[in-house]
Amino acid sequence: QVQLVESGGGSVQPGGSLTLSCTASGSISRIVVMAWFRQAPGKERELVAVNTKGGTTNYADSVKGRFTVSGDTTKGTLYLDMKNLKTEDTAVYYCNADGTLWTPGDYWGKGTLVTVNS
Repeated sequence: QVQLVESGGGSVQPGGSLTLSCTASGSISRIVVMAWFRQAPGKERELVAVNTKGGTTNYADSVKGRFTVSGDTTKGTLYLDMKNLKTEDTAVYYCNADGTLWTPGDYWGKGTLVTVNS
């Protein structure tokens, strides 16, 4: 089993920045892929960014050039550096583990809320 805890959410104005963090505990040695997903009100959960043990990353088109994912799967850490935030980035952001470059795994955190408004 893997437990995931997110932190770093908050409220920011358009154009602002935030950094999210995720820490995994439990059977972290099995983790090869960690990812961020988000779910906006009334919408389905969607992939934001993925980071693999080998250093490969994948981003949603909507965040490319603005968000940067990083971390160390061997230590169970994942970060999301978000810049030039837009109102449409408002969502609950979830950490995920044990998925692929495109699909989620079985392990989810409880989420952290990011609100972008003026």
